[in-house]
Amino acid sequence: MNEEEIKKIIDSTEQYDKVKEYSLLGMIGDFYTRKMLSMVIFVWSLGILFMAGAIYSGVKFFKTDDTQYQIMYAAIFMTLIQWVGSLKIFAWQIIHRNSIKRNIKRLELRIAELGQVIQKQ
Repeated sequence: MNEEEIKKIIDSTEQYDKVKEYSLLGMIGDFYTRKMLSMVIFVWSLGILFMAGAIYSGVKFFKTDDTQYQIMYAAIFMTLIQWVGSLKIFAWQIIHRNSIKRNIKRLELRIAELGQVIQKQ
């Protein structure tokens, strides 16, 4: 890779980062890309499944008169809602992983450029 190619990649990366990396919508947009499709399907399917279970247990909680079953449905409801929150945290960590990978790639390119400058001297 010659110096011009490295400068071109770095310049395009910096321009991309200024526009997209530091905005919340840009980070969320990175999550909903073609390469992240399997992760998006996984997160959304589990989220919908857990939310449906929480709604079902909430409805059953108010329909039953037995205290033991009310405690069971309340525990199921709270557990499933916590799982939904955990899925959101998981998705947020995946979004940050992409950002970290981009920053590492930018550093690798700058180190390669520095190495070429040192070799010329």
